[in-house]
Amino acid sequence: MSRRWWAFGAAVVTVAAGLGVRSWTCGGFAKYAGDALYALLVCEIVVMVAPRLRPAVAAGVALGLSWTVELLQIAGIPTVLQPLFGSTFNPPDLFWYVVGAALGWILARTAWGYRSPEDV
Repeated sequence: MSRRWWAFGAAVVTVAAGLGVRSWTCGGFAKYAGDALYALLVCEIVVMVAPRLRPAVAAGVALGLSWTVELLQIAGIPTVLQPLFGSTFNPPDLFWYVVGAALGWILARTAWGYRSPEDV
């Protein structure tokens, strides 16, 4: 199965996990788990769009996008986009995006069967 399909399947599981965490838990755990899962989902989407990227690059792009969205909250996200991107800057979120991007990197290196050019 291609890396793109693996990433798609992982994205479905990630969305389900995010919905489950928000439904069955509350407080800080739900919020920060949601942040990590958000960054993981972004990484999975990056892999779906560009499956030949090295895992570190895909994780870096996901982290960069997640941090960008978080930092844009300082300037203000339009009201219509706030359900998707949030509305309040929270510095600890930046750490949890690193956790999610790291999980994406681990998935890309192991479960999705990435082989570096040196391995071929």
